[in-house]
Amino acid sequence: MNAIVALCHFCELHGPRTLFCTEVLHSPLPQGASSGDISGQNEQAEEEEGGIQMSSRIRSHSPAEGASADSSSPGPKKSDMCEASGCRSLAGGHPGYVSHDKETSIKYVSHQHPNHPQLFSIVRQACVRSLSCEVCPGREGPIFFGDEQHGFVFSHTFFIKDSLARGFQRWYSIITIMMDRIYLINSWPFLLGKIRGIIDELQGKALKVFEAEQYGCPQRAQRMNTAFTPFLHQRNGNAARSLTSLTNDENLWACLHTSFAWLLKACGSRLTEKLLEGAPTEDTLVQMEKLADLKEESEGWDGSEEGEKSSSQPDVVEGQELSKCSPETSLMPDCSSWNVAHRRLSVFRSLRHMRQVLGASSFRMLAWHVLMGNQVIWKARDMDLVQSAFDVLRTMLPVGCVRIIPYSDQYEEAYRCNFLGLSPHVQIPSHILSSEFAVLVEVRSATRSSLYPTLFDDEQSLNKYEFVVTSGSPVAADRVGPTILNKIEAALTNQNLSVDVVDQCLVCLKEEWMNKVKVLFKFTKVDSRPKEDTQKLLSILGAAEEDNVKLLKFWMTGLSKTYKSHLMSTVRSPTSSESRN
Repeated sequence: MNAIVALCHFCELHGPRTLFCTEVLHSPLPQGASSGDISGQNEQAEEEEGGIQMSSRIRSHSPAEGASADSSSPGPKKSDMCEASGCRSLAGGHPGYVSHDKETSIKYVSHQHPNHPQLFSIVRQACVRSLSCEVCPGREGPIFFGDEQHGFVFSHTFFIKDSLARGFQRWYSIITIMMDRIYLINSWPFLLGKIRGIIDELQGKALKVFEAEQYGCPQRAQRMNTAFTPFLHQRNGNAARSLTSLTNDENLWACLHTSFAWLLKACGSRLTEKLLEGAPTEDTLVQMEKLADLKEESEGWDGSEEGEKSSSQPDVVEGQELSKCSPETSLMPDCSSWNVAHRRLSVFRSLRHMRQVLGASSFRMLAWHVLMGNQVIWKARDMDLVQSAFDVLRTMLPVGCVRIIPYSDQYEEAYRCNFLGLSPHVQIPSHILSSEFAVLVEVRSATRSSLYPTLFDDEQSLNKYEFVVTSGSPVAADRVGPTILNKIEAALTNQNLSVDVVDQCLVCLKEEWMNKVKVLFKFTKVDSRPKEDTQKLLSILGAAEEDNVKLLKFWMTGLSKTYKSHLMSTVRSPTSSESRN
């Protein structure tokens, strides 16, 4: 993450001051931090934390921090520094700290001020604003401010106990500066939690020192006895105690460097950017609509009787299993990357696997009914087997065309679902068994253990099952079928294509045919063209065959509401068309 994390302090004598900052370097170390400047006499101390190697033998003292700073240095002059190191973190000549991230070749460098004059100015301005005007009520807590020119800042102000300070406390802030406003805002919860942890640790250490000092020499009573003595003179020059003194921790700056470096690395790793080219797909739009509907329904069901469902009406899963998912669920399910637990429960791994198990002819019949929108019924004892079959078959359809009842103890009509899982004892109406708009897959116990070859070496192998696929309208072997089915079978039979490549091929095929569906919808439903023109359009689209027309009409039901409403809103009114004529 291209950002700077800094610890700032409000000095009673000099105002806001930067005490310590950590920055990210993607290029070789700047002047004063190169390998030739590394002090050879310092003893190397390395420790591993989160893949970052920290070394105290880092860089020689830079002009910005030393007593010999000239007028062109970005750091403060020696006359502006408190004698008791209240405005200073690293002593003169201290080499500073650097961490090397071996995975990314990134260096995290910590010092009191950035060496680059422009960065020094940005950090300095953010420090002043965080400890003066940009504070939340109570002067302690997080706040966000900034602009495009000087960067955006996440600031968390806090107090540290000091028995010798005015009001027995001193004011500090931890700021995170970067130019990407959206990234910084999205990182707010993460930064707040981690920075709050650093602050709690500092305050805890300081509180122990404060209580010990108050027990040994109570300052409140002493100040009351000397109420008429000028306060600054009574503190014997201790107006600016260092943070190491307040916390009694000599390794404080090394610990802060480790914390700040880890914060920058972790915050940069938790968010990634993904470039999406073009308009969102129909599947994405449908998923967004269904998640929005689910959220509205869940809000309406809380405490209402309308949310109570009858046990005889199983949940219908449209697209995804929306009845079990939350708004945070991924919009695009990836069946090729199931988690380990799902792999143990699943039996069918892919369409290629199902085709090998069912056989070419049975799979073609089943796939034809799926693409045509006919009802697909599975009867089996194993619910996980049925669910895995539906998870595989649904990849051939747009999300908006999928309506699943995973498992039921009674038959459900086709208008409620096109994928239906039933237990073996459920009776299916005779007119459904003889219908050309339904296909039945019965899962029986195999009579021979070697009826099917064991394709996967696990306890859920399919050699113990026998699959019988029947339909009132079996697909003839010589039937051409829809074009997309032939392309899917060609991809499945091509052993040179991996399962992941076949999945991407399915995505491309669905997008290709959904584009044809959009054109047909615009042509017939919006423009209301005659049948002769529609036939010409289908010929141009390469979808004039009967099966292709049926497929397009079924897939038209899966168009998103967003797309349909957009087209309807752009229809020209008769008055506007007449005026143009």
